[in-house]
Amino acid sequence: MTDLITSAAVGLRADIAVATSPYGPEDERGALNKITPESRAAILSRVDGSRMYDLSIDYFVGMPSFQAAGDPGYQIFMSHTPAGTAVDNLNGVGEAVNRHVCYSGDVVFMYTHTGTHIDALNHFGVDGKIYNNFTVEENLGSRHWMKGGAETIPPIVARGVLLDIAALKGVECLPPSYAITVEDCQAALEKAGTELRDGDVALIRTGRMRYWPDGSKVLGNPPGLGLDAARWITAQGVVAVGADQECVEVGPSEHDDNWLPGHCHFLAEAGVPMIELVNLEELARDEVHEFCLMAAPIKLRGASGAPLRPLAMPLRTGDR
Repeated sequence: MTDLITSAAVGLRADIAVATSPYGPEDERGALNKITPESRAAILSRVDGSRMYDLSIDYFVGMPSFQAAGDPGYQIFMSHTPAGTAVDNLNGVGEAVNRHVCYSGDVVFMYTHTGTHIDALNHFGVDGKIYNNFTVEENLGSRHWMKGGAETIPPIVARGVLLDIAALKGVECLPPSYAITVEDCQAALEKAGTELRDGDVALIRTGRMRYWPDGSKVLGNPPGLGLDAARWITAQGVVAVGADQECVEVGPSEHDDNWLPGHCHFLAEAGVPMIELVNLEELARDEVHEFCLMAAPIKLRGASGAPLRPLAMPLRTGDR
């Protein structure tokens, strides 16, 4: 997510409309339907299993997170401690047993779009509808959406491609609010000697994750994909898109009719889930631009997003 600011001076319209899924009127997976047993087997057959990259960040009290719209920061509280259990005996087994058994438990409280996470298709829509024309009136309950939630996201096993825009520009990190262009994306792929293919996951590196967890440098006015570049990426047939910052797209918005046009395009217009706050620094350091990406969210029914643990394994040399 990004600052709640719109660049009215630009005067451009995004003109995004909700799309009907080609997979049928009940479809809630969108582009992720392209992941099949055959596609998973194909990419796994090319993996170099000797190396693995963890692309997630850890959760901790005080971590940077989007709170500009009033959402809570990450909190963890212990609900049971070894000494406390012996005193309060909440489990009813008695002091002697509780002093013998060292019991700890905790509760986590956070916005579902905190840390490395995936945006479900119900996260953003247009004019009261989300992807595949599911309406607020018919599909939004008292607690959550009945369609397009995080539980509908299948395990992602696909070819991942790193578009290292920061390296392309020769900088540690792109400047605030830099709008990545179609030409930037094409040049980064050409420099890496690769391409985006149907069924891929595109991961965009701006360089911001190198500053984690300094919230003053990681969050706010992010460099990211301009809308033209976002549309170009989905036109390549990707099943998901991600970035090393908080919203994948550039912020503030360049369009005066939409404060997060990239979200609306990816989720509502293209049916492409978004992965945010991905740690791409080690992949960039080792110049790993093609890999097998494996990731699965917590199956939070109806939720608009969920924590994600993406793992990347390089492809065997010469097997691209």
